[in-house]
Amino acid sequence: MQAVKVFKFGGASVCDADSIRNVGRVLQLFAPEKLVIVVSAMGKTTNAIEQMAGKAYAGLPWEAYMQQLAESHLQTAHELNLDKQTIERLIANLRSNLVNYKDLPFDQYYDQTVPFGELLSSALLSAWLQANGQPTTLLAAGDLLVTDKTWREATVDMEASIMAIQKQVIPALANGHVLTQGFIGKYSSAFYTTLGREGSDYTGAILAHALDAEGLWIWKDVQGVLTGDPKEFSDMSLLEELSYYEAIEMTYYGATVIHPKTIQPLRMKQIPLHVRSFLQPEGKGTVVHMDHVERAYPPVLVLKKNQALLSITTRDYSFMVEEHLSQLYRIFSEHRVRINLLQTAALSLSVCVDFIPEKLKPLREALSVHFKVTENTGLQLLTVRHYNQEVLDRLLGNREPLLTQKSRHTIQMALPD
Repeated sequence: MQAVKVFKFGGASVCDADSIRNVGRVLQLFAPEKLVIVVSAMGKTTNAIEQMAGKAYAGLPWEAYMQQLAESHLQTAHELNLDKQTIERLIANLRSNLVNYKDLPFDQYYDQTVPFGELLSSALLSAWLQANGQPTTLLAAGDLLVTDKTWREATVDMEASIMAIQKQVIPALANGHVLTQGFIGKYSSAFYTTLGREGSDYTGAILAHALDAEGLWIWKDVQGVLTGDPKEFSDMSLLEELSYYEAIEMTYYGATVIHPKTIQPLRMKQIPLHVRSFLQPEGKGTVVHMDHVERAYPPVLVLKKNQALLSITTRDYSFMVEEHLSQLYRIFSEHRVRINLLQTAALSLSVCVDFIPEKLKPLREALSVHFKVTENTGLQLLTVRHYNQEVLDRLLGNREPLLTQKSRHTIQMALPD
């Protein structure tokens, strides 16, 4: 089989009828190649279904969200001159799941409802491509990615998934493009699972790995990987090349242009990752690959908003030693709270985490059984890779960090918002 290209299109690239038509134009640039395509939910659909699921699960009114979701997708189908039956059937199935799965734990309930964003967008894109001279086979991602039952952050069974992908995708490519959904897997062929927010990049990387692809292309609304989010920082420049190592470092600290798990499956087979703009598809963009040259990178800025700083102190004034740290790590792991920054002192441990009230409340209660816990909220976590003093002075201004951690190449600071 000729080496295949895997394309991933995010929500901004399929947010309305004109955007879906533009995806078709991007694909035509690579004609007559048959491509493997991964698509996210349209625009802010995932957020909307999350809100709807939260309301429905709590017994609060949610029909207005459903009406808005149905109208937007049906309107897109109308503007694309597509049959509406598939969209209506998916909306009906989503409504059924919202009502009938409420006896499940919430995280499992979430995974039976939120994937409908991707199911809807893939149905629209597939139908439009078929109707416009680009033969496309739509495959269900749940039949390709086999996972465990860690709801909302499922772990992929790579061996089983590779077998399923090769068995289904390779024959389908003989007939044209293959399209599937990002973000979605299945546990035991029964329940949907999800791979974590923005997990569609990871889906693309797994497909590329399984198919020994020529490369993975992630199509964004920015020209590639920049030295910082242009929505947060001015004068950001394009990074035309990144090593796998540097890309992993950036995503670990919170850079959102690439999902954190994306790089590893690609690096294992030295498959390059291309990040390009769907608005300027001919542009060079960024390539992430095996780089044997020691590069001098410019300062790279990563900002995580809505952070909380927890200070955890021993109650009996004993030193914060290995036994305490082991116990604390276990508690954080059990509550599935990721630590973004950590610093130890003689009697205390300070950690910066995402401020998610429904997770932090039970975490604080568990910590308070053995430790004293204080909290600061309304913070930002600023990470600068390849920092210099001039950049730090400009970024900080008159702000004083509550917590700072510095290494040779990276500095992290918890700052007032």
